[in-house]
Amino acid sequence: MNDILIRTLLREDAAPLLQFERKNRAWFEQHIAPRPPEFYTQQGVRRHIAQYLDGYANGSWHPCVILDGQGRIVGRANLKDIDRQAASAEAGYRIASDQTGKGLATQALRHLIALAEQRWRLRCLLAYVADGNAASARVLNKCGFVQGEHQAGMEVIAGALRGGRQFVRPCP
Repeated sequence: MNDILIRTLLREDAAPLLQFERKNRAWFEQHIAPRPPEFYTQQGVRRHIAQYLDGYANGSWHPCVILDGQGRIVGRANLKDIDRQAASAEAGYRIASDQTGKGLATQALRHLIALAEQRWRLRCLLAYVADGNAASARVLNKCGFVQGEHQAGMEVIAGALRGGRQFVRPCP
């Protein structure tokens, strides 16, 4: 596997992030709810980054990008809804379609776990996986998440309302 760098999202990531999101849009929309069409513009991505960095500044988000050895964005990983009082957050990631099966999701999730524990001092992480996304469920299990009960009607994916499962990882 190429060397991978996972770092906090920067404003300067707008153009490569838009390229990454456009290239992988159809792939992502098979597994997660679609983004609005206006997201897929320079202005839309700049606005998205500004919102995420505002969340980072106020302590409610930690947005990251995953870069390959050539500095190309090949994935994203985020802690969102960081709740310092409850010491919890939601973890999520998306990996480029041509990069699946290489361990990037596991590497990204381990990075988020380390951020949660060391940077944010969180005790619990949550994650959600839609029905039919067995690969993400395997990654979560591998990283110490425990599968919870099924939740009907979790989100709309590919035009259909799908259920899914919440996964929980207690942090030491």
